[in-house]
Amino acid sequence: MFSGIANAEEPATDDRAKPKLVVAISVDHLSADLFSEYRSSFTGGLKRLAGGAVFPSGYQAQAATETCPGHATIMTGVHSGRAGIIANNWIDLSIARDDKTVYCAEDERIEGTSFGDITAASQGDYVASAWHLLVPTLGERLKTISPESRNVAVAGKDRSALMMGGKQVDEIYWWKGKGFTTLQGRKTLPSIAALNGAIGEKIDKARPAYATPGHCAARSSKILYGEGQSVGDYAFQRPDGAASIYRGSPDLDSSVLDAATAVLKELALGRGEATDILSIGLAATDYIGHAFGTEGLEMCIQMAELDRSLGQFFEILDGEGIDYVVMLTADHGGLDLPERMSLQGVPTAQRIEAGFNAKAIGETVARELGLPNDKRVLYADGPFGDYYVSLDLPEDQRQQVKDSAMALIAAHSQVEAVLDHDDLLDVTVPDGAPEIWTLAERARASFHPDRSGDFVVLLKKAVTPIASTSRGYVATHGSPWDYDRRVPILFWREGIQQFEQPLSVMTVDIAPTLAALIGVNIPAEEIDGKCLDIDGGAGNSCN
Repeated sequence: MFSGIANAEEPATDDRAKPKLVVAISVDHLSADLFSEYRSSFTGGLKRLAGGAVFPSGYQAQAATETCPGHATIMTGVHSGRAGIIANNWIDLSIARDDKTVYCAEDERIEGTSFGDITAASQGDYVASAWHLLVPTLGERLKTISPESRNVAVAGKDRSALMMGGKQVDEIYWWKGKGFTTLQGRKTLPSIAALNGAIGEKIDKARPAYATPGHCAARSSKILYGEGQSVGDYAFQRPDGAASIYRGSPDLDSSVLDAATAVLKELALGRGEATDILSIGLAATDYIGHAFGTEGLEMCIQMAELDRSLGQFFEILDGEGIDYVVMLTADHGGLDLPERMSLQGVPTAQRIEAGFNAKAIGETVARELGLPNDKRVLYADGPFGDYYVSLDLPEDQRQQVKDSAMALIAAHSQVEAVLDHDDLLDVTVPDGAPEIWTLAERARASFHPDRSGDFVVLLKKAVTPIASTSRGYVATHGSPWDYDRRVPILFWREGIQQFEQPLSVMTVDIAPTLAALIGVNIPAEEIDGKCLDIDGGAGNSCN
């Protein structure tokens, strides 16, 4: 069933002609657990995909299970660290601007920009860009050998579109505010402009609740958290003037698929002599998972609507009369909010302690070392992940701060491991079964020597790294544990022989698998994945 990477010297062959269109879909936050939990209820697009080549134990192998690193693996075939995408955000203390936080999908070299806060409804004034991505995507490789091919990306988030499309994209769009936008300096297609107009006419209007599917009724149960707030029984009704919550509903995915359809038809993708690639990033599952968790009425409705919307989209593709192949996966999984988990068999589920952050830890370390208290000594984007020691300190003091901080953090009851930058340099990323990788190997897969921190912090299982829910986020992802790493990987093409392979594969296997179908030969030394034979019969789609 499995094949090694296609030899770069041998042309790809297949009994079938190359598909005219590759549709690569990422459903942000769609864990393998969610796919399994709702699989029996699917009747639309997800049911169709489950009738193809199914790999229910796909892995985002790296420790940094976030949107940007996850999307950076899907269409490149390399682990996120090799791609240069170590996290959604990291710290670069050497840049000139006051804001030292770097967003994975910005170009901080442009003067006057700042990123701000990734969770905020309105972020800083940054310029969206894929320049941090250090490797080519499949669409870029295809255009190198087939200039007539189009490489197009449409998504609910800029980082999803940019990481799947890459730097050389013919058209690229993502959701921003009340419609779709594109790269700075580019013109918007007329069909997207028209879609934005249609969305603008309805987005501020009240919306009734979604109908509750029968199988979702049992999920409707109010769960209290914070100071009298609750989740679990919301059906996405909204009043007039509530456009800001549009993206946290199934409506967002419907709009993204409408945008993908508009570009598909205006550009006549899949109708030329050359193969085209359309990458789609669906983000509503992630926004809903963060705001409401994964086990309530909200997620149940979202899974039903995702299935329905994908079914409609595939029917549109069928109507175009083109030969297309679909791949669907996710950038990461996710964990439910601890307040509900503690009621459902996980009494150890908890939130990170409020004082666990780089600033507070740095102040403690500086005080213990007798350092001046007027300058910050430790930086991080959150309680887990990469930590950076101030460059303003002399080298001997930097080492003292690093050693003291690592020891203090390692002794914390909610911390599983603290990994030294220099030690990670010596770790080799395995190519074997990702479920048995060590924590250091998982961290190495999302490590880049020039961008990663002085040390990396990994939290214990079921510790949610959100201390306060006051900003509307109740649950998240980002851990090195399999509930965040394991995702479905599905392939479908008309006439495909259905099969299910339960053994683990990785998202870095997707690009070489699709490459073999469309005749793109990737040198073995340039990718971390392998081609998966999805023929399901005597043939071999990797040859």
